[in-house]
Amino acid sequence: MKILLVYPYFLENRVRTAEDVRAVPLGVYYVASVLKEHQYDVEILNWHNINTRPHKISEVLKAEKPDVIGFSILHANRWGGIEIARIAKQIDPRATIVFGGIGATFLWDHFLTHFREIDYVVIGEGEYTFLNLIHYIESDRTQGLETINGIAFRKDGQAVRTQAAEAIGCLDDLPVPAKYFSYQHLSLTRGCAGKCNFCGSPQFWGSHVRFHSADYFVNQIERLYRKGSRFFYFSDDTFTIDKKRVIDICKRIIEKELDITWNAISRVDYVSEEILYWMRKAGCIQISYGVESGSEKIRKFLQKKITNAKIQNAFSLTQYYGIMARAYFIYGCPQESRKTIDETIALIEDIKPLSAIFYILDIFPGTRLYEDFKHRLGVTDDIWLNRTEDIMYFETDPDLTQEMILDFGQNLRSAFYEKLPEFAEALQLIDREDLYPLHASFCSRLAMTFNHGDYSQIGAIRHKDSIAEKLYRRSLTYYPNARAYLGLGILSQKKGAYRESCHILSQGLSHFPEDPQLNICMGVSLMNLGEFENALSHFLGFQDVKEAVHFAAECYKALGRENPNNN
Repeated sequence: MKILLVYPYFLENRVRTAEDVRAVPLGVYYVASVLKEHQYDVEILNWHNINTRPHKISEVLKAEKPDVIGFSILHANRWGGIEIARIAKQIDPRATIVFGGIGATFLWDHFLTHFREIDYVVIGEGEYTFLNLIHYIESDRTQGLETINGIAFRKDGQAVRTQAAEAIGCLDDLPVPAKYFSYQHLSLTRGCAGKCNFCGSPQFWGSHVRFHSADYFVNQIERLYRKGSRFFYFSDDTFTIDKKRVIDICKRIIEKELDITWNAISRVDYVSEEILYWMRKAGCIQISYGVESGSEKIRKFLQKKITNAKIQNAFSLTQYYGIMARAYFIYGCPQESRKTIDETIALIEDIKPLSAIFYILDIFPGTRLYEDFKHRLGVTDDIWLNRTEDIMYFETDPDLTQEMILDFGQNLRSAFYEKLPEFAEALQLIDREDLYPLHASFCSRLAMTFNHGDYSQIGAIRHKDSIAEKLYRRSLTYYPNARAYLGLGILSQKKGAYRESCHILSQGLSHFPEDPQLNICMGVSLMNLGEFENALSHFLGFQDVKEAVHFAAECYKALGRENPNNN
């Protein structure tokens, strides 16, 4: 039996949150691993952008000839799943289509009622439910379907569901997906203790938080590390909920000498100096916190039970230990006003985040906000027959207009970008010698966002090169750092100060003589000074780097010599 697990495309393109949506959800890898353990032929297809090459859908399906296709439905990608399912059924009507994931879980009746392409829906945690369904499909299908917990299907033309599947008691019983696959998103936990009314996680996973052991989690990282992965997203709702376990994980990463960097998500009331210290030592470079609003009234509505004092403490401590604190904000909530937006701006100025994401409040199935929406407006799940990704709250509230919401968003972003240079200047780092190399890395990484990364493209941020230069120089007060030397060398090149660039790059090369980017940058500066022979020596050691090969060819041309690589 051939099984394909597909992560379908979204209706709308993402820009700011592209890294969050282009990765296959970790649950898909767990489902595939369970199938692999039971000797099934299964393949994962990341089709988050297959709509840019739509002809590939039918080409792949015809070549693979799948018996079963499982779709990972978040919600905003549901139409991508439906469209691919239709193509699959046209190619082979005998192919079985299964929808699963958080989006399918909360709209199982809707999907089975309106979309004949869909044969089954897996509801909730899907590893063993999907396996049991595969066993049924593989059999003569004459009996046993009603005994499979956690599924929905059609019976006598009506959508029905079985009783909920029991949650997996011991997460370590699941096979480690890294045994079969490579990926970068990992999760230590399932479940969330929070009760935010805009989030579907508690309804999907339950309010009881379950954990992998530290041994299982680090084993997964180590397997992926041996395959070449060096950066990870720890995608838990609250990674730091069990302080002792997280510190144990960090110490194991350090002991195993896993040279990795990673981002995590947490809550402001679940961090401390001790846990931040060990997270930083183990490679954590960013923690995202759901702040949501500076207005206590708005946070109370969202059922986000945190205080300004907790928020301020978490952001101060996180950045004190050299970890970027990213803030998530939500605007466009009930009773949102210029006053509540000003309160959020005031909080931004207090906590000085170095990264911030601003979202308009959305209404999604599986949330209390969605149930309230259906009750208030008297609508049903049929609202999702429209080709929309989401419903924004302001669209359902007569006291809010699109013009107001756009203005609120503009004010928030403008205030953040205007103050960002001050936030970078005000950065304070703990004076611990064992963290100096990590402080150097943090400062240089932050600098790079201003002159080369995300912030370099934002016109509202002033004096970007100046901010970057200060941060690069601050980096080098802590410890030699190749990124800082390179950044300063490039900034000097931008000013046409090639001799100055050579000076700072030579310092860098004294510490990192084999660094390809430092050598290439030095070679470029020397070329601009007319020193082609010297420049050539910095390119020749990196024949596997395209840039180096190109500039070496230019040097040979300028010197009037034959390029030996032309053979």
